[in-house]
Amino acid sequence: MIPRGLPTPEDVHAAYLPGEEAVLALGGPLTALILNLQARVDALEDQLGKNSHNRRKPPSRDGLQKPRPHNLRQRSGTKSGAQPGHEGHTLHAVAQPDHRHRHPVERCGHCGTALQTVPPSAYERRQVCELPPVRMEVTEHQAESKHGPHCGQTTKGAFPSEGIQAVPYGPALKAQAVYFNQYQFIPLERPSEIFADLYGHPVGEGTLVAATQEMAEAVRPAHAQVKAHLHAAEPVGHFDESGLRVPGKLQWLHVASTARWTSDAVHAQRGAAAIDAIGILPTLAGRAVHDHWQA
Repeated sequence: MIPRGLPTPEDVHAAYLPGEEAVLALGGPLTALILNLQARVDALEDQLGKNSHNRRKPPSRDGLQKPRPHNLRQRSGTKSGAQPGHEGHTLHAVAQPDHRHRHPVERCGHCGTALQTVPPSAYERRQVCELPPVRMEVTEHQAESKHGPHCGQTTKGAFPSEGIQAVPYGPALKAQAVYFNQYQFIPLERPSEIFADLYGHPVGEGTLVAATQEMAEAVRPAHAQVKAHLHAAEPVGHFDESGLRVPGKLQWLHVASTARWTSDAVHAQRGAAAIDAIGILPTLAGRAVHDHWQA
């Protein structure tokens, strides 16, 4: 059955006999129908499968449902693992191990003679690399209080900076927690599980948030110096931006970098407003390398 709107074989034959004008008259509505159907198909494809892989749109607009990447790798026919000629990273024995365990020979494996008093003629060495047992270490700080013998007043010793609270976390633990969350992108609740599993001591989400804010304040002066250096002292800088969720809403991570220096900033806008607010690119002393986006 021919769909409604398409010419039948009889219609084509009837248009063929009079000549070219009749064929063109028959093809005009047919062309319009095809274009209309193509527009509808494109609209449906845009709703179902439009993404940065099959349309001209930035990956940040794919939303939370990212398209599954197509694997372009082809089978090489070789076995998995290191290939011949690979440099490798084999463990090597160390000259001064942390621990030594002697395994004595008590009796001859051939005649059964006791060998406890026979000195060894040689040793065969094998070393095992392993992590030591790790547990939370607690250090107690005690501040002295003393009374002046002449004035009768009390003077107290000063606690270190990390000992202001009654039972605080130390800087190394907080730095590791921030590393898990901010650099390795591990969600807030999971670092608590990591600390509980590895060290037997969970760390609360509130502690992690506070540690992250504390770390941000600590690196702010260094970031300002990097930003000023990229702005004024580097002959060439690389600029780009990429979408990210903060929190759950699309914002933009703007980055300026060289091989050694990186300055990034999060802004709600992608274009000129963000570029002006960040302040590196508008009056850059060197050259800017970017993807030629209009902004």
